[in-house]
Amino acid sequence: MKLIKIVLLSTLLLACNTENSEKKTIAPPNDRSANGIADPLETTRTILTLNLDQANRLLQLPIHCVNTEYPNKLNQTIGGDEDLKSPKELHPTFYGCFDWHSSVHGHWSLVSLLKKFPNLKDASKTKEILLTSISKENIEKEVAYFNKKYNKSYERTYGWAWLLKLAEELHTWNDPIAKELEQNLQPLTDLMVQKYIEFLPRLKYPIRVGEHPNTAFGLAFAWDYATTVGDKKLVKIINNRAKDYFMNDKNCPISWEPSGFDFLSACLQEAAIMKRVLPKNEFKNWLSEFLPKLKNKDFKLAVGEVLDRTDGKLVHLDGVNFSRAWCLNKIANDLPEYNHLKNVANKHINYSLPNVVGDNYEGGHWLGSFAIYALNSTKND
Repeated sequence: MKLIKIVLLSTLLLACNTENSEKKTIAPPNDRSANGIADPLETTRTILTLNLDQANRLLQLPIHCVNTEYPNKLNQTIGGDEDLKSPKELHPTFYGCFDWHSSVHGHWSLVSLLKKFPNLKDASKTKEILLTSISKENIEKEVAYFNKKYNKSYERTYGWAWLLKLAEELHTWNDPIAKELEQNLQPLTDLMVQKYIEFLPRLKYPIRVGEHPNTAFGLAFAWDYATTVGDKKLVKIINNRAKDYFMNDKNCPISWEPSGFDFLSACLQEAAIMKRVLPKNEFKNWLSEFLPKLKNKDFKLAVGEVLDRTDGKLVHLDGVNFSRAWCLNKIANDLPEYNHLKNVANKHINYSLPNVVGDNYEGGHWLGSFAIYALNSTKND
């Protein structure tokens, strides 16, 4: 009997140690069925969609972080003692979520989820947060920050792109408070548009990295905004510059991706912007030379594996899974011969989605936005 007790105790201790170690290692939870998520190592043929239960859980991430001032990465150039202020003083709207751009897409998440699910549990609280945060006075101070001597290129172009994505979401949200929020945000929106128009003619070569400065990503979100609101000038310059940058590209080395800190796919982001700016047949011809393997119905793309989700840079690879998914879905949309790419996209979402909501702040301040956008990119043809 004593021997049996020792064996049982050893088994329990081993189980506890295993459970604790899983929080710091690669694999997503074993019991994925509790989250309604399929095995990521199998091809997923069911089109994933964002449901109300997921929305209520994902909403908690931006609700928590948009008013969380610290920890904070200001990315600030100090011009003098007068610039030594708290994040909230410098950025009265976008001071939370660790950094400015994450706060912007945290606000986008609030709007996107409310727009799609008006009956969220915390709908009233969320609207109150948005009205307090995106006030006329606060946005005036945000604009003033960008107009200071050393801040002209602040958040170029990743933060600019997400600001326009937020503006687009407000513009298409049919709710009484949406118009007020859109009007309050408008001065900053106009500034971002002007910055794009001034910057793109001066950017001789595109930036192809898998992180924030990626040119194709910034162009895609700015194009979405411009087409939604009918800004023909911005659409024209994006169309022209995208073709200047990418039209002659061939055989993108997607097998080199991802790099260790990537949260964007350089190859797929480029394909996603070209899908927007080129006519369908022209895009298909371009894609067949840029990423010829994509047309193969057996095309496979291994997910980005995260070995330590407590590391703020390594967890970027969860982001690359979501952003790959939204690019693959964009490419496949309205192109039946590329429909198999949706299975690849689903596999990437399935790998990372169960790890978005948790106790760890590393990634919690931004990954929810990526998950929401990836899920919103899925559709049945």
